[in-house]
Amino acid sequence: MSVMNVKFAGLGGTGVIKASDVMAELVFEQGYDVKKAEVHGMSQRGGSIASDVRFAKDEEVQSPMIPCGEADYLVVFDETQVVVNEAYMKQGGVLLTPADIDVSKLENVKALNVAMLGKLSKYFDFTVDQWMVALNKLFAEKFHEGNKKAFMLGREG
Repeated sequence: MSVMNVKFAGLGGTGVIKASDVMAELVFEQGYDVKKAEVHGMSQRGGSIASDVRFAKDEEVQSPMIPCGEADYLVVFDETQVVVNEAYMKQGGVLLTPADIDVSKLENVKALNVAMLGKLSKYFDFTVDQWMVALNKLFAEKFHEGNKKAFMLGREG
């Protein structure tokens, strides 16, 4: 397996960093070499934010930044961020947006990032339990049940 590149993008406060933390934790726990980078900009004011997660099983990941045209997956939490980040996608890459999920079924709209992870999870061989371990490690216990519901909603969508 060569280096896998996943770019998360959205607006400040939508959980971009937390989602990328979960992905990085998951692959690290499964024995992958992983690098992660974040671009905050004006994120604290609702501006664009992006986070790159790069990982590989049998080789070292050299850089945390995904070069333009090399993202295998672009996961956006706000549709406005597609145009801002689409140059990072490689030919044949996968774009995931909130339109891929029935967000009206989310018990809490703040769990959109977890639902998007559920959608992303369908493209990898990691088990739901492995994803849950990473999620539960990075979220307070009071969010575990809601996160599982949001994750499964994304996975089913």
